[in-house]
Amino acid sequence: LHRVGVNHIPGGPSAIVFSMLYQWYRLVPTAYHFKIFGMPLSNKAFTYVLALQLALGHVPGSLVSSCVGLLVGYIYRSELINIKTWRVSPTVINLSSRFLLPLIGSTRPPRRFNRARPEQVDSTTELGDEEVITTAPASAQRNGRPSSDVAEGSSVVREWVNELTGRTEEAATRIRTPSEVEITQLTSMFPDTSRDVIVSTLQQR
Repeated sequence: LHRVGVNHIPGGPSAIVFSMLYQWYRLVPTAYHFKIFGMPLSNKAFTYVLALQLALGHVPGSLVSSCVGLLVGYIYRSELINIKTWRVSPTVINLSSRFLLPLIGSTRPPRRFNRARPEQVDSTTELGDEEVITTAPASAQRNGRPSSDVAEGSSVVREWVNELTGRTEEAATRIRTPSEVEITQLTSMFPDTSRDVIVSTLQQR
């Protein structure tokens, strides 16, 4: 395009950015709408303003780069040349697995931790005495324990949830007395709320 005055294209991944911007425009839905001086806009307008600044940074080279990126994104999205069905040849995969994989290392995902809530365990406590609460199903076995112990652990979780929601008598006895400073603070924040409601809220905290 040097005959029409495009003698320089700025460096940087502008084309890739605008190609991804087109995918974002087509795939990500709008969260909310608003108006400025009667002009309807959406939450995506802020991203479009930044992209417009990038496209007009070094005209005409930056504008050509952004248009190329939008065109590539449109071609990929519209399946004009079935680019989504393209696959790497088995020869390249075998060579990569043989020579590149040892350099990269293991690609196995990390093991998912299944404890429901982490607890501080004393170093002197043996593993057999530790109470493990997991998110695993009742039929599963953890740390070599039978399924009955896992089911017993689920009842412990149920008791813990009941205690948090205030369904047990033990939790009711733990109601604390709020200080006057806390009551005054919340009263100033919520003047329409009665003192009894504020006190009961602080007690349930």
